[in-house]
Amino acid sequence: MKIIAGLGNPTKEYEGTRHNIGFSVIDQLAVQYNISMTEKKHKAVCGKGVIEGQKVVLLKPQTYMNLSGESIADAVNYYKIDPEEDLIVIYDDIDLDVGRLRIRAKGSAGGHNGMKNIIAHLGTQVFSRVRVGVGAKPKGWDLADYVLGRFSKEELPAIQEGKDDACRAVTLIVTEDVETAMNQMNVKK
Repeated sequence: MKIIAGLGNPTKEYEGTRHNIGFSVIDQLAVQYNISMTEKKHKAVCGKGVIEGQKVVLLKPQTYMNLSGESIADAVNYYKIDPEEDLIVIYDDIDLDVGRLRIRAKGSAGGHNGMKNIIAHLGTQVFSRVRVGVGAKPKGWDLADYVLGRFSKEELPAIQEGKDDACRAVTLIVTEDVETAMNQMNVKK
């Protein structure tokens, strides 16, 4: 079983924001693989299903971004999975252009508070992550205002392509491994 967690903030006001790109990818995977996201447990909205023959749990923590580790650690412990092998976290990255992906098998939080909390709760930074670029903060903008803002009309095609690529990357990690996903998806376009 794999746990695929997308990071974001709960409540309607945050829907469609840059910081909620992880939730958007989970929603797209749920539609693509007909997984009902109606369960509420592990401090999350979640759904069990199958991706290309592999059992998965899709997870959208409802703890707010900075406390995502509470939800993810609860699910990891409940299902008794090894995060190194069976956890995939999808989240926003301001260091990547809109829609660009960066897949890694491990690494630091890179300044992302949601990832800092996950690493602290799991006690490891070795787990697969799919970072989706949301673009750099414009000069003079407050970081929180930027990541809690929405994509411009001009950015929508690039971010949709990024979500499609993130879904492909997750499918590759689930069916093959993270290295295969990195080799195929971490290429410059």
